Amino acid sequence: MEVQQNIRVKADLRKRGITYFIAKRIIDIVISTLLLVFLIPFLLVISFIIYKREGGPILFKEACIGKNNRPFILWKFRTTTIPSKVIRAFPPHPFPNSWSEGVPNEFVYRNNSPASMTKTGIWLKKYRIDMIPELINVLKGDMSLVGPQPETPEIAYRYKGKQIDRLNMRPGITGYAQVNGKSNNNHHGQKIAYDLYYIKNCSLQFDLKIFTKAISRLFIN
Repeated sequence: MEVQQNIRVKADLRKRGITYFIAKRIIDIVISTLLLVFLIPFLLVISFIIYKREGGPILFKEACIGKNNRPFILWKFRTTTIPSKVIRAFPPHPFPNSWSEGVPNEFVYRNNSPASMTKTGIWLKKYRIDMIPELINVLKGDMSLVGPQPETPEIAYRYKGKQIDRLNMRPGITGYAQVNGKSNNNHHGQKIAYDLYYIKNCSLQFDLKIFTKAISRLFIN
């Protein structure tokens, strides 16, 4: 059943046509390259501020799962005193026994606790500046500008059924779930629903709409 469902999702993606995916990749390369070049002075300033105030490391490396279950290292500016993640609401170990039907819809993923955030990190998070190094991941092909949110291995390896289908596209710096209120307080089931809707309806016009909405939200904070 899971295999058949995954085949249907891949068939839906093929209907988008190879032109869409080639154009999407070209746009990713061009925009990420231009932004990285344009932002070099800004990135150097941010790096200096982080190092001056909090010391090293400047960047935070996070293991993530991308398209077709492929692992990669996601890069961000460090925003915490200790570069680690706090995951709450996990069921008791071992995960396979408690999550035999996949990740529960009511599961809530929580990022770093506020107590571990640095003063610089709070500001970087507020304006999403910590995510700028992810453009390197886009340029490398690990990610896209728009797509499902990258997932942590602990969660992705326990996907079942339709949850696996969200791994049929490159994860994005922003996406349909992110611009529609998906946050650390939303249930995992809602994130899956948003991502599957995007995969089923992806197009350059849809990507542009999502990307524009994400940019506009930067000025609302």
